[in-house]
Amino acid sequence: MRKVSNGFIYTFGALGGLLFGYDIASVSGAILFIQKQLSLNSWEQGMVVSSVLIGAILGALGTSKFLDKYGRRKLLIWAAIIFTIGALGSGFAPEYWTLLVTRVILGIGVGITSALIPAYLHELAPKRMHGAVATMFQLMVMIGILLAYILNYTFQGMYTGWRWMLGFAALPAIILFFGALLLPESPRFLVKIGKTDEARAVLMNTNKGDEQAVDTALDEIQVSANQKQGGWKELFGADVRPALVTGLGAAIFQQIIGSNSVIFYAPTIFTKVGWGVAAALLAHIGIGIVNVIVTVVAMLLMDHVDRKKMLTVGAAGMGLSLFVMAAILKMDSGSQAAAYVSAIALTVYIAFYACTWAPITWVYIGEVFPLNIRGLGTSLCSATNWLADMVVSLTFPTMLAAFDIANTFIIYGVICVICIIFTNKFFLETRGKSLEEIEASMRKMTAAKKKA
Repeated sequence: MRKVSNGFIYTFGALGGLLFGYDIASVSGAILFIQKQLSLNSWEQGMVVSSVLIGAILGALGTSKFLDKYGRRKLLIWAAIIFTIGALGSGFAPEYWTLLVTRVILGIGVGITSALIPAYLHELAPKRMHGAVATMFQLMVMIGILLAYILNYTFQGMYTGWRWMLGFAALPAIILFFGALLLPESPRFLVKIGKTDEARAVLMNTNKGDEQAVDTALDEIQVSANQKQGGWKELFGADVRPALVTGLGAAIFQQIIGSNSVIFYAPTIFTKVGWGVAAALLAHIGIGIVNVIVTVVAMLLMDHVDRKKMLTVGAAGMGLSLFVMAAILKMDSGSQAAAYVSAIALTVYIAFYACTWAPITWVYIGEVFPLNIRGLGTSLCSATNWLADMVVSLTFPTMLAAFDIANTFIIYGVICVICIIFTNKFFLETRGKSLEEIEASMRKMTAAKKKA
């Protein structure tokens, strides 16, 4: 095995997150120009925007089969190739149908990375660093979103600007491809296919030569790997139910608290409360910068504060921000004071989201499932997350039209309150535990419930 630094492993392992973030955000600016040049009607515009989500659902669902058969590293290389094809195809698309198909291909790459990378990073990182390393994926997502906002603003004056916006994703995809060639395979997968010596070498590298930590980790992995490969029956069985509730619950709530709609429709929201278009686009970039900064804060906190506490504080902060925005809009809509207070509350909302629900959802999805069904579990949760994203994205404009912006925020605020109750009652606490310890404690929990 080639020896590469841990920083290289975690950075390139998480680089798919940058592509993930860039590809889902770049279309928000590009669609303004695409619909004019390709003469798209409203339905076709919606399909171009949501086609990545369709591909993401397909990619996430298909990942489980290939993840457990071919390994994590190989799948990451395939994802980089898919990203490159999708990005270049979108950038050069001559008409609507080609653009639609290549956007679906791009979405497949997004779905693969969302299901693959959280689990891959967890399996490589020492348990003391699980949260921080897994959060690097979300940090890359936020950097990708910020990069998309900046390039959207930069290319807006060019006639072919939308082609540059969409095609630029090929550059980081090619970098990911060459970086992935040097990455190690997951030690869990290596043990599973009988390559224990290679697994030890990877663990020695990521644990910086700590033989005791490596021996302990290897023993735990071997016990877990000896279990029979599970399927859908095992995934929905009583033993794994706490993990399934936690993974699916996090995946769904991360979307239905309104996060992505608020982030991607931020320019629309800013213009509705009285900002000009240019100011709204610049404010969008400001939000992207806040996202990146608070995600770094989340990385620093992740292995020192319980997951459930962070989610509770995050949902409380988001809910309060939404209620403040709704109140100011109802009392003083259209004034300069309302515009500024709304902008501050919106930024606070996004900061709480980016520091808690955004990263912790992917941390949970990557760590709660037992090894014998990890591929299946992460695929299902990722696909569910993308499906929930699609539902929220499609219903948000309708909610704005039916209820107005203030009442829409109240609805999302109420969901934040429900979210706090559900999290504290049903989610597992996983901070400071190895993947194998999480699995063992979950099985003890379900055994105790059966006896009771």
